Amino acid sequence: MADKKNAASISPRVFRAEGISKVYHMGEVSVPALDKVDLSLSEGEFVVLLGASGSGKSTLLNILGGLDTPTAGRVLFRGRDISTMSEEELTQFRRNHIGFVFQFYNLIPSLTAGENIALVTDIAREPMQPLEAMQLVGLSERMHHFPAQLSGGEQQRVAIARAIAKKPDVLLCDEPTGALDFKTGRVVLEAISNVNESLGTTTVVITHNASIAGMADRVIEMRDGNIVSDRKNRRRQSISELSW
Repeated sequence: MADKKNAASISPRVFRAEGISKVYHMGEVSVPALDKVDLSLSEGEFVVLLGASGSGKSTLLNILGGLDTPTAGRVLFRGRDISTMSEEELTQFRRNHIGFVFQFYNLIPSLTAGENIALVTDIAREPMQPLEAMQLVGLSERMHHFPAQLSGGEQQRVAIARAIAKKPDVLLCDEPTGALDFKTGRVVLEAISNVNESLGTTTVVITHNASIAGMADRVIEMRDGNIVSDRKNRRRQSISELSW
């Protein structure tokens, strides 16, 4: 693990956010969500972004993923400023480089698990096969099952398989275990960790659950739109060590 930590410390930067602020305007009311946030993410890093609801973590994730734009500041992806991209360029950026996993699975009920994944692989540049993606999350035997035939944890793992099938550079996960019980949540986290380790995908997991932080290389804590701590774990805990 020491060798891995040393390698991570010199890995190229994937993202660099500089002075990111975000203000939402609701009529005459302005609601600040981020306040001059600086952040960098390295190649292959596993980061837990920790904070209570309203701390700004989802806003930050959405800006990194090109789903939202900052009010001020800039975001560099491998040196390219995505905050100045056109809508068409952002669409290509998300399609080619970013995988998203959300709290709710967003699977199409009328399609099998494999068909849900194929929706992504059909438009990706160099995707893996749906079966390969399902194998990575331990669900190859569920390829031909419909979402209604799967448990909540299995549906979330299909959503992870769909996100990684296009071989994204970065996997962004927003409360991926928020709708799951402890036992199922651990299975889902193990699938995400396996993807990070086997594919080297830079991975960010948003959570309000501090117990999950031990599985990461690095833990970033947010409060009131600011990063209040940024620390590296001495070692990554195995999923079996996590409890909450």
